[in-house]
Amino acid sequence: MTQNTAHAPFLSPQPPANPSTAGPAQHGWQGQVVRLTRGLIACGPGRAERVHRRAITGVQRGFDGPRTIVVLNPKGGANKTTATLLIAATMGMYRGGYTLAWDNNESMGNLGVRIMTTGHTNTAMDLLRDLGRFDNGHSIRLGDLDNYVHPQGDAQFDALASDLDPAGVSTIDGPAYRRLFGILSRFYRVLIVDTGNNMRASNWEAAVETADQLVVVSTIREDTGYGAAALLEGLRQKGHADKVAQAVTILTMPATAVDPALSRRLHDHFGQLTRAVCDVPYDPAIVTGGPLNIHSLAPQTRRAWLHATATIAEGL
Repeated sequence: MTQNTAHAPFLSPQPPANPSTAGPAQHGWQGQVVRLTRGLIACGPGRAERVHRRAITGVQRGFDGPRTIVVLNPKGGANKTTATLLIAATMGMYRGGYTLAWDNNESMGNLGVRIMTTGHTNTAMDLLRDLGRFDNGHSIRLGDLDNYVHPQGDAQFDALASDLDPAGVSTIDGPAYRRLFGILSRFYRVLIVDTGNNMRASNWEAAVETADQLVVVSTIREDTGYGAAALLEGLRQKGHADKVAQAVTILTMPATAVDPALSRRLHDHFGQLTRAVCDVPYDPAIVTGGPLNIHSLAPQTRRAWLHATATIAEGL
């Protein structure tokens, strides 16, 4: 007689380890002890390393579909493009690709001059013009986008620039944004959308409508802070109060020292309007204006952007 016995499934689910404590320390004096004793003394990670591990786990959290992050400030010089690229780089490095930084400026934007370019000069405008051939009975594949986006090396994200022709007469409007979004969101897990300075542009409004998470960026200066505050008020008046309440504010230092009273005032103001306020330090590698490589930033700058990106991911 055959006896039925219950067996555990071959691939039994394992309880997830606590990411902040799992494994021995790798950094700090605890990590040094582990290395010197070749693991015989397995010190756990210190507080700073636990915080760092939790941030990585936050960025790596699972989503149940593609997510769109929209970076905003109607004032030029607010570091929107910098934020777009560094959020994308952090997402790409810790999530493993399928991340796109997309310049949704209706005309010329800055993202195209801050990325590593690869073999072509095509932009979102060229992709828009060519969408017809993909819609003409042909199914588009990810590889078909290679002639429009620029892979950013070991940062593991792609970049799609806006029109770089100063004599160009075409612009991206709301319907054009939605057509591009419909294609791009099929192939990328995370879209980080850089925006222009015109809150009344239809492509700007379309980006806000598709956003799963708004990120408001400002330097610690009166002018960009005012622009961010006006932006949030305008969004609330347009019916986006819920998205404003869940937004993340990133405050960047424009120099090695800032006015502490102004910094406190901006923290207080945006802390009351948005879900979280994150600080990132001044870094000379950011202000050169040329191609931006996350690996060229100081360790404390990379950590700050990691924690900011983890905070953003909480809203996705």
